[in-house]
Amino acid sequence: MIRVAIIGTGNIAPSHIEGYLCFRDRCEIVALVDIYPEKAEMLKKRFGLAAQVYDSHEKLLASGGIDLVSICTPPYTHAALSIACMKHGMDVICEKPMAASLRECDAMIEARDQTGRRLSIISQNRFRSPIMKLKQILDSGIAGKVLHAQVDSVWWRGHCYFDLWWRGTWEKEGGGCTLNHAVHQIDILNWMKGLPVEVSATVANLNHDNSEVEDFSITVAKYADGSVSTVTSSLVHHGEEQQIVFQCEYAKISAPWDVISYESTQNGFGKPSEEMEQKIEAEYQKLPDLEYEGHAGQLDNVMRSIEENNHAFLVQAEDGRKTLEYITAVYKSGFEERKVSLPLRRDDLFYTIEGMHANVRKFHEKSASVANFVPVDITTGNDYSKYNYQKRSVQKER
Repeated sequence: MIRVAIIGTGNIAPSHIEGYLCFRDRCEIVALVDIYPEKAEMLKKRFGLAAQVYDSHEKLLASGGIDLVSICTPPYTHAALSIACMKHGMDVICEKPMAASLRECDAMIEARDQTGRRLSIISQNRFRSPIMKLKQILDSGIAGKVLHAQVDSVWWRGHCYFDLWWRGTWEKEGGGCTLNHAVHQIDILNWMKGLPVEVSATVANLNHDNSEVEDFSITVAKYADGSVSTVTSSLVHHGEEQQIVFQCEYAKISAPWDVISYESTQNGFGKPSEEMEQKIEAEYQKLPDLEYEGHAGQLDNVMRSIEENNHAFLVQAEDGRKTLEYITAVYKSGFEERKVSLPLRRDDLFYTIEGMHANVRKFHEKSASVANFVPVDITTGNDYSKYNYQKRSVQKER
């Protein structure tokens, strides 16, 4: 039985708890930690947990007997907590983003290597059936080489979203929608395409004048193979739709799943290629769905690694670092207003927290600081399996 602790009992913690509770015969949540212990007590009661509540991670570390820790705290705490837990013999699953700087990422990886522990960074959208199938179709080469990747991570957040004490500051949140929302889609893009060699970005705050950080960014990236990608991240888009689209040689494939293929007429204009669409669709339909999805899928993947005594889980610490490297390059490009080459060097001004803070711009002054919001359900994006095909079909008929 894997003994689990959760550090941080805010909005994302229930997703971890619900995930672990899918595997009651394999793990037990024995501890909850929060600097506001009343929040932990509320979650304990809500889920009927027989867990010890602590008001500091130091008390958890002193208690001993923990095998696996989920870190669900604000980004600026991720590195210190992860390193401390690994040094106390615990495996770690850390929420996104991995850390507040590339230097912290490297310190976390060094601690992992020194201790021999496991360190996985939450990238739960990899564990969605449409995403996993899209990856397999892409890797099969049936659609041909990728020409352009389009990523939309568009959300909507009200003005008071940034009133929470740690949000809306470069020091504690580490960034805005690029770091804390598009992080999932950027991870998937890196997983499927690898890191680009050059990025050019625009970073802005369009509608949240109580926040230092951005609520919008758009990035164009170039890859070594000549392909390009565009990533849009936003907190001002009504509808909160996320999608990943690959325009390949022979077809467009995407999540939410869709396949469209054109072939050339004699004058060079396009016409639908039903044969190619049917061929790719048939391959997609052969692929099995995942048994567990989202956080549950990733928690299952890491726990299997523990049970089988290997380190063969899907999302490694290096994946979290690559995602942060892409995002750091976006900030560097946006604030320096120039193209940025990857990989970033360790002597780059944006490699450290101090360098980042010295070179980004505060769009506004944070104007409120609320300790805690009233607990409510939060939106965590679509699962890439649902799409408004009815609306699309009506539009096509018109």
